[in-house]
Amino acid sequence: METIGRSKIWSFFEATTDMQKATNKLVRKDPGHIVTSYIDLARKVAALQYKNPEHVLLFRGQSNDYKNSMGNSTLKPSLFRPRAGLSIVPDEPLLSQRFQTLAEAEHGLVDSYQLRLDPAGSLKLKRHRILRWTILQHYEICYTPLLDVTHSLRVAASFASLNNVTNAYLYVLGVPNISGSVTASAEAGIQIIRLSSACPSYAVRPHIQEGYLLGEYPDMPDFGQKIHYPAYEIDFGRRLIAKFRFNPQTFWNGVDFPEIKYPALYPDEHDPLYEMATQLKSLYSPRIN
Repeated sequence: METIGRSKIWSFFEATTDMQKATNKLVRKDPGHIVTSYIDLARKVAALQYKNPEHVLLFRGQSNDYKNSMGNSTLKPSLFRPRAGLSIVPDEPLLSQRFQTLAEAEHGLVDSYQLRLDPAGSLKLKRHRILRWTILQHYEICYTPLLDVTHSLRVAASFASLNNVTNAYLYVLGVPNISGSVTASAEAGIQIIRLSSACPSYAVRPHIQEGYLLGEYPDMPDFGQKIHYPAYEIDFGRRLIAKFRFNPQTFWNGVDFPEIKYPALYPDEHDPLYEMATQLKSLYSPRIN
């Protein structure tokens, strides 16, 4: 994918109170601009959108700011992340294994979907690999080349707060204009999947989370295609416009802007797709590492 901000973008930094002209590299290197409350964050994101009108803003919340070997924030899809506890990129045998598991999980998803949920809708899954990846990623069945983000600032900030941390991170990513359920941009080398359009209506979780997924374009169906991409390029940190950090213990106003708690973010007892996804995960997640 292309790096955002080769021409100047506007962003906030740890040591500044107002927006400044910036580059993507400077944003990724910075520790993150501190916000004191949800309304403080919302106002600054509104300013970002106003000063960067050529980009649609999507958000991701995390309890850690993961860095690459250059000390820059990295936002990689799960399939391309290092093994737990390590910082080196996955080697060829591990990536090949992960792609193989992904392919097998795709077949398992189509079979289960056809038998248990929607025989007619399974044809759509058979035809569109990106939709299979969408369900596999969003229900955490196995590693995929897609990254979860959201259009909702409050949802992203709530995800960042889930682990009861004192230093949460909110990432603002800039993407091309979104149209339809899947938007592909050859110029930016990115595709954006709107989960509310890609997933069936009874898949409650993606609708509640106002979820989107980001992927490379053209996509990488197997390890043979991945070898044409250097590891540093498959990183959505390259689309980062701003990075905020906050203390969830003092950030939320429970009256006007309450945090969305775990049961609301993951309404799984009301989600028929979750039960099927749980069974698939038991087959494929023990084999991923």
